Amino acid sequence: MALTPQAERPPAWRIVAFLAGLVLTYAVLQTRFEYWSQHMFFLNRVQHVVMHHMGPLLIALGWPGAVIKRGSPGWVQRTMGHRALAAAMRVVQQPLIAAFVFVGSFYFWLIPPVHFRAMLDPRLYALMNWTMVGDGILFWALVLDPRPKPPARVSYYVRAVLAIGVMFPQIVLGAFITFAHHDLYPYYDLCGRLIPSIGALDDQHIGGVIIWIPPAMMSVIALLLVLNALRLHEDSIKETDDDASSLAALASRWTGR
Repeated sequence: MALTPQAERPPAWRIVAFLAGLVLTYAVLQTRFEYWSQHMFFLNRVQHVVMHHMGPLLIALGWPGAVIKRGSPGWVQRTMGHRALAAAMRVVQQPLIAAFVFVGSFYFWLIPPVHFRAMLDPRLYALMNWTMVGDGILFWALVLDPRPKPPARVSYYVRAVLAIGVMFPQIVLGAFITFAHHDLYPYYDLCGRLIPSIGALDDQHIGGVIIWIPPAMMSVIALLLVLNALRLHEDSIKETDDDASSLAALASRWTGR
């Protein structure tokens, strides 16, 4: 931020959003909460919703890329500007691919045998968390890009469709887990539940509701943010047109044309 000219610095609310996203992600990964999330399914779902939705959405809303790049070491800046990385980003941020990976990664780690293995293997557990945070930031950065197309990759309308489109598969997944009549995730019985009074099915039902409702709310919030960005863009175009019309009228008075 110190290297950023005053005119190019992000507004205070974007800085607050970015820092809030970092704090939320830190809270579920680097505090005692991580231990709790390994011993209750519904807390594990809270952790993943924060890692995949809330934290990345706030980080993307902060739109920190230019400021971070400006303050990074030279080799990081060269890496960020490398053609291979730019080509990879063009692929993973294709709208259909981005939506598929965003929803697919959430589904994949909840496949019962995959989830069981990931919770027991520290390497897979770390990979699961990295994919949640990384994919979340990539997707929400695509959706919440404040710029028009170009230079943004997709139009405001495509972004609005993406924000709402990923909501429905997650609702289906949450409903399936909520109404399941048998324990899908025996790992939590094996490791010992943090709250013994909450049984396997109750834990699973609460976890299903967490998958069902908060991600849907995040999609609606993202849609509203996209529509607001579209409104601001259209207002700026209208102001430019009005200024041009005023100049034309002034010129006509002076020239008689």
